[in-house]
Amino acid sequence: MSELIVTGSRVLVRPEEGERQTESGLLVPASVAEKENVRGGRVVRCGPGYVMPNPEFSDEPWKEESQVRYLPLQAEPDDYAFFLQKEATEIRYEGEDYLIVPHQAILAFVRPEAEDHLENIEGLPDDLEEE
Repeated sequence: MSELIVTGSRVLVRPEEGERQTESGLLVPASVAEKENVRGGRVVRCGPGYVMPNPEFSDEPWKEESQVRYLPLQAEPDDYAFFLQKEATEIRYEGEDYLIVPHQAILAFVRPEAEDHLENIEGLPDDLEEE
């Protein structure tokens, strides 16, 4: 997916699909889960961040601004994000459904630990996986 570039302070999320089970054991169908206020999904890509004004900005027209500065986002690829459903925009790219979520609509993240990433690497020697 190298062609898709997320702009500004937005995050591309692969939404959680399918039905889920409540703590009491009740199955919630996917159609009902999509209508909830808060939704979750895996962060796939992040935009560059919030545009910051250049402190050297001048009103003089002959001075050109060449660099844009960004305040980076808290979101990182592979985070699990909880966000406000009504703020998300649905898109379909290369046959898959995604949501573009403004960073300010994200309520919380679950960030995988470093050892969680090691478990997902194929071909890693067994002694490295256990450390």
